[in-house]
Amino acid sequence: MKVAYVMALLALITHQAFSQSPKKVLIVVTSFSDLKDGGKTGLWLEEFTTPYYLLTEKGVQLTIASPKGGKAPIDPRSTSDNFLTPSAKKFLGDAAAQERLNNTVALSTVNAKDYDAIFYPGGHGPMWDLPQNAYSIKLIQSFYEAGKPVALVCHAPAALKNVKDKKGEYLIKGKTVAGFTNSEEQAAQTVGIVPFLLEDMLKERGAKYEKGADWSAFAVQDGLLITGQNPASAQLVAEKLIKVL
Repeated sequence: MKVAYVMALLALITHQAFSQSPKKVLIVVTSFSDLKDGGKTGLWLEEFTTPYYLLTEKGVQLTIASPKGGKAPIDPRSTSDNFLTPSAKKFLGDAAAQERLNNTVALSTVNAKDYDAIFYPGGHGPMWDLPQNAYSIKLIQSFYEAGKPVALVCHAPAALKNVKDKKGEYLIKGKTVAGFTNSEEQAAQTVGIVPFLLEDMLKERGAKYEKGADWSAFAVQDGLLITGQNPASAQLVAEKLIKVL
């Protein structure tokens, strides 16, 4: 009885904490969709929908932003039967959620002071339009320097490529991070498509790169920095983010 009572009390306190002072999270998605070979890429749906619903269920207020604003492209492969997860299926039947992803705000209009955390879902798209994006770089720097969590999953850690700290060092230098592995890229037959291999870049920037088995859920946290390896890791990243919030 005592254990059940304590658990119920903790659940109530957690619920009240979120309901009394709603947290605000900025979700940054890619605007990139067109590959040189004529193929399509973009956001990997599961990596957006799983955290989206987990955060929403906790009462977190979400704002979705992208480099260009407007409709965020979804990688068509992520809506195929082979990759359509429960959260992605839910999204495809959720007109309100679709409306939000179709009307993202432009990164240039976002102020880090308005949010408690920032989250980047992946897909191959972020590898093209986020590493060099000045607004994205500044946002990550601002969140981190303000003591706010920065979470990224799968290919989204590409956005960390050119982010530096106050000392001018790469932000991820010496930090434990995860991200899409070289072997997963090889298995997906996308090595010749991506502008760089994420695993290699993270190591080159001085990060302590860690990984789990290919395609398994794996996420790590190093202080304010939370990173996940692949689409299956989106839930772990979201859960870690919620705990920090």
